Amino acid sequence: MKTTSDLFAAFLKCPTMCYLRSLGETGAGNEYADWVRVQADSYRAAGVDRLRAETPQDECMASPSPDELKRANWRIAVDVLAGTAALESHIHALERVSAVAQGKASQLVPIRFFPNNKLGSEDKLRLGFDALALSEMLGRKIDLGRIVHGADKVPAKVKTHALVGEVGKLTGKAVALLSSTSPPDLVLNRHCGECEFQARCRQRAIEKDGLTLLANLKEKERKKFNSEGIFTVTQLSYTFRPSRRPKRLRDKREKYHHALKALAIREKKIHIVGAPELKIDGTPVYLDVEALPDHDFYYLIGLRVKTADAAVQHSLWADGLADEKKAWSDFLVVLGAIEKPVLIHYGSFETTFLRRMSERYGEPSGDSRVAKVLATAINLVSVIFAQIYFPTYSNGLKDVGAWLGCKWSGVNASGAQSIIWRMRWQNSGEPALKQSLITYNAEDCQALQAVTETLVRLCRPDHRAALESGTDPAAVLAEQSASKATLWPSFSSTVEGFEALNEAARWDFQREKVYIRTDRLLKRISRARGTAEKRATRVNKEMLYQRAALCPGCGKRPHYRYLGRKTVYDIRFSQFGIRRWVVAYGFSVYWCPRCHKSLGTPDEFKPWGLFGRRLVMLMMYKVIDLCAPQHSIAQEFNRLFGLGLQEGEVHRLKARAAEHYKDTRALILAKMINGHLIHADETPIVLKHKRGYVWVFASFHEVVYFYTETREGDFLEQALKEFKGVLVSDFYAPYDSLACPQQKCLLHLIRDLNDEVLGHPYDTELKELVTTFAVLLRAIVQTIDRRGLKRRFLRKHVVDVDRFYRKISETPTQSEAALKLTERFEKNRNGLFTFLTHDGIPWNNNNAEHAVKAFARLRRAIVGLSTAKGIDEYLVLLSICQTCKYSGLDFLDFLLSGEKDVGAYAQKRGKRSAIADPF
Repeated sequence: MKTTSDLFAAFLKCPTMCYLRSLGETGAGNEYADWVRVQADSYRAAGVDRLRAETPQDECMASPSPDELKRANWRIAVDVLAGTAALESHIHALERVSAVAQGKASQLVPIRFFPNNKLGSEDKLRLGFDALALSEMLGRKIDLGRIVHGADKVPAKVKTHALVGEVGKLTGKAVALLSSTSPPDLVLNRHCGECEFQARCRQRAIEKDGLTLLANLKEKERKKFNSEGIFTVTQLSYTFRPSRRPKRLRDKREKYHHALKALAIREKKIHIVGAPELKIDGTPVYLDVEALPDHDFYYLIGLRVKTADAAVQHSLWADGLADEKKAWSDFLVVLGAIEKPVLIHYGSFETTFLRRMSERYGEPSGDSRVAKVLATAINLVSVIFAQIYFPTYSNGLKDVGAWLGCKWSGVNASGAQSIIWRMRWQNSGEPALKQSLITYNAEDCQALQAVTETLVRLCRPDHRAALESGTDPAAVLAEQSASKATLWPSFSSTVEGFEALNEAARWDFQREKVYIRTDRLLKRISRARGTAEKRATRVNKEMLYQRAALCPGCGKRPHYRYLGRKTVYDIRFSQFGIRRWVVAYGFSVYWCPRCHKSLGTPDEFKPWGLFGRRLVMLMMYKVIDLCAPQHSIAQEFNRLFGLGLQEGEVHRLKARAAEHYKDTRALILAKMINGHLIHADETPIVLKHKRGYVWVFASFHEVVYFYTETREGDFLEQALKEFKGVLVSDFYAPYDSLACPQQKCLLHLIRDLNDEVLGHPYDTELKELVTTFAVLLRAIVQTIDRRGLKRRFLRKHVVDVDRFYRKISETPTQSEAALKLTERFEKNRNGLFTFLTHDGIPWNNNNAEHAVKAFARLRRAIVGLSTAKGIDEYLVLLSICQTCKYSGLDFLDFLLSGEKDVGAYAQKRGKRSAIADPF
């Protein structure tokens, strides 16, 4: 199917609109969209007629064929159909400009007419599409185009050759969309108000509960949620977890939580974060302004002044631009007559209005009361944003006001509808249209008053107690609501008895309270489940410790206290299996009054308690290396060895093991810092109540992992401040703050370059630049494959690198994408080819990425159920596990050896069997 200029224009606004129009579908209609279309058609027809009137009849053609365009006896062509097998554009007009020099071809300039006074990027891209279609049809380059726009018919020159890359990229996407058999993902955007499919798309989005309903959710964030398996607002609502803010961020504004917005919508309650403040010390004055944005003309200033008994509405009207100054002056007079006024508005539109009017017509003197009122105007959106979450899809005044019970008398009352009313009034002067605008503005002021009063109530200090106790039925504190959130929503009903019936239908209740009354097998199962699993009591060996004659600390005779007996549950390894091993210890406990210590307890009970070290180390091997869930390990060991492990026992043993090997991780990091190479990377992790990051440092033989709450670079500077070797990393900015040589991962760069080329298929400058870099790097990698990472063989390529940079600096660049890439090469020049002048430095970050994969496997087993402390325990043990693997050692062998230094263990290991029991 051909991509026409109309379909391309629709694609720029919305892929769904483009797809539906290509199928010939018609929407339910949109008054604003119809009005915009009529205005555009009328303006285009008038512009074409004006061109024809200004051009001699023998120099003007209408609807010419391609052959007629190639003739030289015309100057203006109107209603030109330019196209190929894939593209088709209806060009409003085409001007032929004769060549200045003899022998050169004349220049063709496509012309478009737009009624709007302000040009946007979409208008220029539509002209660029005209140029592309014309260029491909005639086989000649189109360098310039012209747009005539606005009430004053202002001509604007556009360099269409600079738009070729972007237009080509967009056209490719449009072609792929139109050739697809399935519609694009439904996305609501800012163009929905002027689309005939608005009602259809919104209804379908509500039916699917799609994330696109959330107005503040950007496309990148929505795709990120989709990659995590979250596609609906309800699903997103269950992901909110409140987190304690770090001290350094407590004075900064809270970030916006999309999940909390979704939670507010699901629970139909206002959710409050922190302690927002809104104090109105004086007489509230609610401000709402109506304007024609394309003309920068403010024609209606609405003021609602709250009095003791009621409210007074002021509607300051301007018939035209000449009356705008009077309306502003009247506005200042009204403010000056109010005792202690406090100006309140909603959004940045009124902020811009106050600033522009002050610049145009002068602001009051700086020490006057009115000047202070204007300077201290309250924008309610700044109070609401990220602090107060209304159960509405957006924070717009219409949505929030409607939820609070406000109503508008006009059908489809909106800012877009007000523009239609105003333009129609200017053409007809009909009093009913003016009254509709004044009423609409007054109702906006009433809604603004309702929102303000609600916020004042929620922000009062004495209302905090009601929020904390949960007695406010319409609002709740975010941390309290999230603590009750669950993947399985609770059932609640106002119908008496429904909640009790729902409880009676639960699976556990029926199986344990109902079914066992009629099923004997279930009764036996229920009784057996209630019996605690007993620990095996058979003792394999007994050991009796002799009394200590003297205290090992001070050499004095200690005081005898009592005779102790304890049992240690362990395992033993044989050549082909494992067996339970239970040892009973008898010992005497002493007390040294001088050292204030209790003596005599065998070391076998430290630090593992009732369980032997080999048993604990086997558990840690399964948890870390095999990524087995802790509850599964407990069930397995109870089934095989009869240990009677309680719920949570494996978790406590993991914490003890991590504490035992904490110094081992420190030794590994110290060895890496004293080395010549460190690979670094980071990856996110979702914990039980918040989100954090795991940092990975790796060399050829060691790996360490650390957890931090943020991705900021403070941790990097602290951990690697003494490192003087080469750091291999991606292009994340905090790595650049380290005072050591840097090698950027060229594999990351290659992936980025490939994405750029795929995203700009028509950009020849970009492709040539990327190809030049690929040739350079391929030659270097061939040398590495033959000779290894040796400086004496690689430094010959330094000349090739200098030649590459000299070439890109001397080559003029027109393409925006190629220019950005050139700047990136120059910015990272000192970090892209460091490996050429050092021994043993890789050109990619695969060492760290491989270590990240090991953590990712463990992360899937954790599934967001750990805490910050728990994840750090995992990382201590994972650091040792991966270091053993990088060093060619067996992780389980190291744990069983009793060593705490991986390097020392590697030296002593020799050729001892990996399964032999070291004890």
